[in-house]
Amino acid sequence: MIDVTGQISAVERRIGDRTLPAGQARVLTIAQTYDAPVADVFDACTNPERIPRWFLPVSGDLRLGGRYQLEGNAGGTVERCDPPYGFAATWEFGDEVSWIEVRLREAGPGRTRFELEHVAHVDDQRWAEYGPGAVGIGWDLALVGLTSHFAAAGEGVDPAAAADWMASDEGRRFVTESSGSWTEASIAAGTPAEEAHAAGARVQAFYTGSPTP
Repeated sequence: MIDVTGQISAVERRIGDRTLPAGQARVLTIAQTYDAPVADVFDACTNPERIPRWFLPVSGDLRLGGRYQLEGNAGGTVERCDPPYGFAATWEFGDEVSWIEVRLREAGPGRTRFELEHVAHVDDQRWAEYGPGAVGIGWDLALVGLTSHFAAAGEGVDPAAAADWMASDEGRRFVTESSGSWTEASIAAGTPAEEAHAAGARVQAFYTGSPTP
């Protein structure tokens, strides 16, 4: 389906923190550059007809102040929209609310740097248990979809084929390498190496269905 090592290497991952009115929050940032103009990348990320081709089916009112819902996943409210350079929205799943922001900028003729920031309140216990990979691996998989979307000239990703790929040796290798990359980002952000590796092993086991370490 993809060049696993090439895709992992093409993505930038960072971990940080931010003080919000409700307290301290973790900030996860993931970025990749695509061979597509800014307006096209923005359309792929906001057009309800294109989003399911690389991510998930979406319903709702995709405009400023509107509510959206991703099938089987998060929903929320569009809080800011700055076409074609980005948008921000709440990311509501279960009884938890976090925030996402997508930023786009030109990275050369016909190229776009896509950057997504996910801000969430995560307590120390849960962070120590699973680390950034709990969310980061999911966003890595989303960027695989976006990469495939542009590589296939907009034809999209077949959900059945994507599910089969996730269960394949290649899919499990991708999750393993993604988990390792988020572990490295966590260590770079100051997490003790032993704690970061243990969290990475647990989240990798969750995604691959392997026995939990």
